[in-house]
Amino acid sequence: MGLEQLPADWRTVPTLQGSYATLEPLATAHADDLRAALGAGELSRLWYTNVPAPAQAGAYIDTALRMQADGQALPFAVRNAAGHVVGSTRLYDLQPDVPRLSIGYTFYALSAQRTGLNTEAKLMLLQYAFERLGCINVVFETSWFNHASRTAIARLGAKQDGVLRAHKRHADGSVRDTVIFSLLEAEWPAVRRHLQSRLEANA
Repeated sequence: MGLEQLPADWRTVPTLQGSYATLEPLATAHADDLRAALGAGELSRLWYTNVPAPAQAGAYIDTALRMQADGQALPFAVRNAAGHVVGSTRLYDLQPDVPRLSIGYTFYALSAQRTGLNTEAKLMLLQYAFERLGCINVVFETSWFNHASRTAIARLGAKQDGVLRAHKRHADGSVRDTVIFSLLEAEWPAVRRHLQSRLEANA
């Protein structure tokens, strides 16, 4: 489904404002900031992730914007409370006919990890998906070997659906088994309260 065929809310990247994080439409102008957020390349050294190296920040944005133009994704730059760009995330695999989507392509600078920023960013994305777009299902995917990501997704309240064996490839070309998690519309109220309580505890 091309961009022009999507309903308006599914083709326009919103700006989502919170106390710890602001999500804004990803643009080519964010390249230098994302390059700085990626630091010396620490985040890209984990072979089972698809985090770009600092030198690839511009190409990463170009790919995200092509996905948006093709109606496949809504990509964001993520700012912290001080207004600094500290990472990126994306709504993708957009299926408004279901309706469902996936949340992923997420990375943050080391300074933003294990803070309230990611919890709030996920809360705002899920709220947009369920309450604005009317999704009945939101999906998260990660590599079998990315144990930190699997733990973080489960902590959100998502349930593991299963493992797709030899599903795709890691950035280094090795075959990836993909662990699939999902949240259903009926589960969203409890998950929303769970995430809100985590933010309140972080305040």
